Amino acid sequence: MSSISISIIGSGNMASAIGTLALKGGHTVEVIGRDAAKSAALAKTLGGGATAGTFGAAPAGDIVVLAVLADGAVPAVREFGDALAGKIIVDITNPFNATGTGLAVPHDTSIAQRVAEAAPASAHVVKAFNTLFRHVLAQGGPVDVFMAGDDPQAKARVSAFIESLGQRPRDTGDLSMAHWVEGAGLLTMGLARYGVGNFDFSLGINNLG
Repeated sequence: MSSISISIIGSGNMASAIGTLALKGGHTVEVIGRDAAKSAALAKTLGGGATAGTFGAAPAGDIVVLAVLADGAVPAVREFGDALAGKIIVDITNPFNATGTGLAVPHDTSIAQRVAEAAPASAHVVKAFNTLFRHVLAQGGPVDVFMAGDDPQAKARVSAFIESLGQRPRDTGDLSMAHWVEGAGLLTMGLARYGVGNFDFSLGINNLG
């Protein structure tokens, strides 16, 4: 596929993993964080022409990956405000409670839906990547990436991006399904603690057809 410009808000482990795969896939990457020095350091570590942007300014990327902690997702989107107009926002957060045994959002919403409410009307939010452990994603796949979103064109764009990373996009439906995709992240944590007993796996589809 043709090169996509990607901006990543956040400079943690998932930002690093997605940024690395994006550069390997031939895309341009911008790292944006509240800590400018940390963002610049990650951009330098990523190499490949990755740049560091300014928090709150208009992201350079057409796709903006929201790679922050769940409780910081909505505040970050509000701070960027109209700078996110027309962007595809990929929310990768997991709204776990303090013990990681439940979701910290009511049953009738999700962090992704709250991000969509906070974002400009012309932005399109897609939930994705939250069921994957950082080191599993960093291995390069292919693994299944569950996603949800309301806009078909935005989902098609994110699907193509996921495929360019060597992964398999799995569309679960509109953005109301994000609650259950976030629940699948919680399921993954439960399996890691009990049913599997380690973090070296990912949820996936076994197509028997």
